[in-house]
Amino acid sequence: MQAIQILTTGTADVLELRDLPTPTPGPGEALVRIEASGINFIDIYLREGRYPAKLPYILGQEAAGTIVALGEPGPQPTQLKVGDRVVWCHIPGTYAQLAVAPTSALIPIPESVTAQQAAAAILQGMTAHYLAHSTYPIHPGDEVLIHAGAGGVGLLLTQIAKSLGARVFTTVSNEEKAELSREAGADEVILYTREDFAAKLKTLATGPGLHAVYDSVGKSTFDKSLEVLRPRGMMVLFGGSSGAVPPFDLIKLSLLGSLYITRPTLKDYTATRADLESRAADVLNSVANGSLKLRVEHIYPLADAARAHRDLESRKTTGKLLLIP
Repeated sequence: MQAIQILTTGTADVLELRDLPTPTPGPGEALVRIEASGINFIDIYLREGRYPAKLPYILGQEAAGTIVALGEPGPQPTQLKVGDRVVWCHIPGTYAQLAVAPTSALIPIPESVTAQQAAAAILQGMTAHYLAHSTYPIHPGDEVLIHAGAGGVGLLLTQIAKSLGARVFTTVSNEEKAELSREAGADEVILYTREDFAAKLKTLATGPGLHAVYDSVGKSTFDKSLEVLRPRGMMVLFGGSSGAVPPFDLIKLSLLGSLYITRPTLKDYTATRADLESRAADVLNSVANGSLKLRVEHIYPLADAARAHRDLESRKTTGKLLLIP
């Protein structure tokens, strides 16, 4: 089979298309023929070495496809069978034609949802779901800020936040992205390339500040994001596309109004099978009934993974990027 593998960490140039042996599923595992694999910032962090990975390493942690073989039964029984369409995330090795995943991580795809839709929705959709429902549970009337409002998570999070009754502010870099953010339901869109988002928000917020900020940008937005929160507001830092946030003196949280801050990750919000099934069902059923709209901006062949990484790193993309083996 063919797969994108890194032998060393570095720029997108280290991504190599290689011929590798087809993996064999072990007990409690399935071999899946991948139809679509999602591209995410965590793939870039692993490629760069920001997150540790045992080399050589096949990138990718999110995919959808069809089961072609099952290993021996594992400790947890499964109803899955060969031919079932499934989607999963947080299992390495999806930049490939075939991949092995534990059956405990596989979610059946509803009939009316395509493999590309499932791959586009599962990781970013569940991320938006836990952010809005669990990390800072949004209540009707809350005012929240979502950075990178036209990104994959940003567009989905905006839709979910609006469905929960929030007044949603977003930041984007240009007018094209602003229009996409408005289409997703944003009430106010701020072009951070033209004006100071913190100063603008102080004129737009109806109360003493915002209830929460959802920030996947990190270094370049962190300090000003804290400034726009109301006393006891929450800073939800769930990514760092502009770089890691520098060391931070927690006393500042007190001085700004007893603020809260958290650095969540999806795996801790899908740690049990029940949590995984519940979140995945909510997301996939919302895609199926049309209440959650996906934007798949670019679909790349597997061999063009390096170009896909460069496009994502440029922060010029919107919505979801997919690889097709």
